[in-house]
Amino acid sequence: MHGLEQALTKVSDLVWGVPMVVFLFGAHLYLTFRTGFIQKHLGTAIKLSFRRKVEGDGDISNFAALTTALAATIGTGNIVGVATAVSLGGPGAVFWLWISGLFGIATKYTEALLSIKYRVVNSKGEMSGGPMYVLERGLKSRWLGVAFASFTAIAAFGIGNMVQANSIAVLMKDTFHLSPYISGAWMMFFTAIVVLGGIRAIARACEGLVPFMALFYIIGCAIILTIHFKELPDTLMLILSSAFSGQAAIGGFAGAGAREAMRFGIARGLFSNESGLGSAPIVAAAARTKDPVQQALVSSTGTFWDTIVVCAMTGLVLVNSGDWSMGTNGALLAKEAFTDIPVIGPLVLTVGLLTFVFSTIIGWAYYGEKAVEYLFGLRAIKPYRYLWVTGVLVGSITTLRLVWTFADIMNALMAVPNIIALLMLSKVARQETDKYIKEYT
Repeated sequence: MHGLEQALTKVSDLVWGVPMVVFLFGAHLYLTFRTGFIQKHLGTAIKLSFRRKVEGDGDISNFAALTTALAATIGTGNIVGVATAVSLGGPGAVFWLWISGLFGIATKYTEALLSIKYRVVNSKGEMSGGPMYVLERGLKSRWLGVAFASFTAIAAFGIGNMVQANSIAVLMKDTFHLSPYISGAWMMFFTAIVVLGGIRAIARACEGLVPFMALFYIIGCAIILTIHFKELPDTLMLILSSAFSGQAAIGGFAGAGAREAMRFGIARGLFSNESGLGSAPIVAAAARTKDPVQQALVSSTGTFWDTIVVCAMTGLVLVNSGDWSMGTNGALLAKEAFTDIPVIGPLVLTVGLLTFVFSTIIGWAYYGEKAVEYLFGLRAIKPYRYLWVTGVLVGSITTLRLVWTFADIMNALMAVPNIIALLMLSKVARQETDKYIKEYT
């Protein structure tokens, strides 16, 4: 098992290495220009995302689709992932993480637009969409659709279920000395209540949970930064200067050049906001909308909230604390930085991780379910939901490093066929965009 674990770790490092970062970030840049810099419509997109008006075909509202996607996207990567970027790339990594989010908006927009355009209605009258349908109906490549759906089903069960449940169990044990069996049983119970109800139940839960958890975390970070407001200008200058010149060795920090700041910042940003992985457009395809562009604009705000807001707040707290200079690693850096402030710090970290992880479990349940539906039909959905709920308990009481690594590989492999589709169908996305802008603006 140890040998297998080492082998999978090497494969994971390879697929999430420099080539994948260049591939994904290159797609971000290309699609930004191909869509006419769609980021300039971010204000309109945010306004659209809060509308509750029902128009067009679909299963859930614009806002519900966005919050469900955010539920799956905002996770441990927004805290521990950012801490890893800072501990390895220095303060400058925060700047490049933010940049990855800025350009990633165009990719999230494009994949949502195409997923809605090529979605289908299943025999239950529900919408089914996502990159697998884009690959099959847009590129006429069924085998690539099957490949994407297979990678998604596996990645969902690992990275979206068991390892997330394990994170909560470990946190509850360390913080409250609660047995993993007890926390796992409670988590399984709450997951069952939501997931067994299907997309509408998941959407209702996410509509209530996501705004609360995001606001609580952002306000908590803002309070922490306010307490240390005198150091904030120096923190911002350090982040900007380190982004282009690197950070020399200081305290226990080994030092990192501009290349490391860029590499780890972009890589963690890509991993956190999932732009290009093809996960979020699966739920975007379920939204009630009369035009693919309208919902695509709403979906694109997910990257803004995830990376440009939540990850940026985490980065500011971590760098402002100064704990990164002690050479502390990712997970421990997050814990040390937030516990520097009595009561408020630990509370923000604990509630943030608990809500982020649970939301990821219920959000990814829908992604995995739709992937399984594409592969095996509607008959596979109910068994998959029960298996998903059981996986939460299994993940809570076992060590799953091997599962995490394997799921991480599948997660990266999702991006390959998805990006191929985005690049090859970018002309279609541009035509739809131009048509919408001409008609409604």
